[in-house]
Order: sequence, then structure tokens, then C-alpha cells
Amino acid sequence: MHELGETRSRNRRDHHLQTPDTFVRTPLPCLSGGLAVVHAAPVIGCNFAQYTVEFGAGGELRPAAGVNRFLYVLSGTAALSTAVGDHRMTRGGFALVPADEAHLLRGDAGARVAVIERVASAGRGRVIVGTEDAAPRAPLMGDPELQVSTLLPEDAGVDFAVNTMTYQPGASLAMVEVHVMEHGLLMLEGGGIYRLGECWYPVRAGDFIWMAAFCPQWFGALGKQPAKYLIYKDWNCHPIAGTEVRR
Repeated sequence: MHELGETRSRNRRDHHLQTPDTFVRTPLPCLSGGLAVVHAAPVIGCNFAQYTVEFGAGGELRPAAGVNRFLYVLSGTAALSTAVGDHRMTRGGFALVPADEAHLLRGDAGARVAVIERVASAGRGRVIVGTEDAAPRAPLMGDPELQVSTLLPEDAGVDFAVNTMTYQPGASLAMVEVHVMEHGLLMLEGGGIYRLGECWYPVRAGDFIWMAAFCPQWFGALGKQPAKYLIYKDWNCHPIAGTEVRR
């Protein structure tokens, strides 16, 4: 039942929090046999797009012209076909497909896939397919309670990075971060408290957060299970890149 207009979702100048109770499903020109929940797009001032595809029977996601595309399987099974081969992807499987690379993603009914797209500005990259379990993993700033899995190598020929970060209960970022990179963040497991600008929000699995450049940010995990999120940032690009769409 709708709670009389109440929601944890918030939309601010330098960030927004989108919670599942406010998700709106929409068709996309590149998607058939499924719907998408659009979390972030340049209309809010960001320099990328992020959405979750929910596949029905016979669902297919086709290329979008001119964008580098990152895929991460949230649940179910999907099959990715590219010029370099076919790949069966399950939960935690991911892929990077460079702009204008011919490909097709077919999802089994009920499969959910996180999609991140950025207009190509770096040199042409290569198709990368992997699994989170096999990705390099290291503690952040020496804290063993906070592990970062690096999904994309720095030589991928694309100007963004995607990682997962896992916090043991009670773990937190060692500092309030304020930096030129913007973020798209999808909570995968657990929950905690996120500081965004001058606001503090309870967050949990299923929530999405966009953080603009230089938005003060900090997270601490709460509860009895680890907290984990998938996080995007623009990376390895000049500070004036994308200024036409930044706020």
C-alpha cells in the first residue's frame, strides 16, 4: 500500500536517491521483450546513462549508437553475442562493449541486467567479458573490512571505471570524499547510511544513487550482513571533458 505520498527518494541539485517504490518501467528503442528502469540520464546533469533492464520471454537488448556499454547481471541468465564469440552470463557476470561494436544481449525471462552507457570519447576499446568472482580484489586504503573488486582494467580504452565495493558490518569510508568524478551507484546487498552533500540517507539493497562532481559523499554499513554496491565513475579523462552537460 502506498504510504500517503511518503518515499525515501530524493532529488537534489548535486545528487539523487531513487528507491524501488518509485521505479517506473519504460520501453526503450534498443530493447524488445522487456522494460527498463532508468536511474540516471543527462537530463539530470550527469554525463552518462544508467538503467536496469528487466527481461521477459524472448527479451533482447540491441546496440545503442555511439556509446560504450557496460553490462552487469543482477539476477537470472543472459547470453551476449559479439564478433569475438558468445558468452553465457549469470549473476555477477559483466561485459564491456565498445561503441558501435555489433552485439546482442538475450535475457532469459526474469533476468535483470544493470546497463551503464557513456558517449565514446576515448580511443576504440575491446570487448571485455568477465565475472566479479575472478576480478582483482583489494582492501580500500588498507582496510580489510572494505574490499574493492575492480571490474575493468585501466587499459580498456574507455574513460570510465566500474567496481563493486563490499563493506563488513560497521565498516565505512575512511574519509568524506569530494572529487571531480561523478558516480552512479546501485545497492546490491545490505544497507547503511549515505551522506550526500549536507543530507544523510538510510539506504538498502535495490536503491540507486547519483552523485555529481564534487558532491561530498560518505558511506557507513549498518546491520548484521555486509553491504555491497556496484559503482560507476568517469575516470582517466581530462577535467574539462563533458563540461557541456555538467552542472
